[in-house]
Amino acid sequence: VFLGSGLSWEPRSRAVEQVLLRCTEGSLEWMYPARALRVVLEPNVASAQHTTVCIKPASDFQGASVYVERAGQLHLVVSEAEGARPHHVSCFSAHTPRVALFLQASPQRDISRRTASFQYELLSNQSAPSPDFKKVALVEAMCRPCDNVELLMAICSSDFVVKGSIRSVSHDSENLMSQVDVSVQKVYRQKNRIFQQEEGSGEWRGPIRTLLQCKVKKGGGDFLFTGSEHFGEAWLGCAPRFKDFMLVYQAARERGANPCEFELN
Repeated sequence: VFLGSGLSWEPRSRAVEQVLLRCTEGSLEWMYPARALRVVLEPNVASAQHTTVCIKPASDFQGASVYVERAGQLHLVVSEAEGARPHHVSCFSAHTPRVALFLQASPQRDISRRTASFQYELLSNQSAPSPDFKKVALVEAMCRPCDNVELLMAICSSDFVVKGSIRSVSHDSENLMSQVDVSVQKVYRQKNRIFQQEEGSGEWRGPIRTLLQCKVKKGGGDFLFTGSEHFGEAWLGCAPRFKDFMLVYQAARERGANPCEFELN
């Protein structure tokens, strides 16, 4: 997390402040943006071949635009106007392990409080998005059903694995998203606390996002929901009916072909 303020700079200085961020995911908050800020993303890991950078501006993003530096040229990633769009995620390919972002403050006459803040994630080759990824938003598994091999891998490597049923599905045509509200019977794994127990009812619930083009509908019965977490949100990966998953897993286990052990009871 980087917290900075344009007020702390010398008024006559023309220097651009530089910030180095070493994590593969994090956030930046620049209050009272003034002049420019250069942010270098250089993850402190041996396998630094991250091919995609994604940025999610805060809903109150104001006062600056974000550019990516490529071969000495600046390319616009997030304009100030786009920052106000909820759930808007911008992604671009990174050709080097070290990625430089340039935040240019918008001209303003007064010193009113504005904050240019965003979350970022670096995605590795293993989770490379589809070619039309930039136009839509953040998702790894697209709309096709998973085959048995993908399903068995999903329970081992997904950020979340939960058993539950679909309470409702809502669609947001402006942002090309659908949200599945899940009533959860069992949480096998989750990276962050997206699926939580409600205080009044004691019921476990949580939202899962996917693309509008997947045309998700409400279906009865129990499912095994798996997927990835990005920017504190759950994104749908493989989601077989639970009874179908059990047949696939038990058959693989008898052959010794299950890539990891899964808690059955």
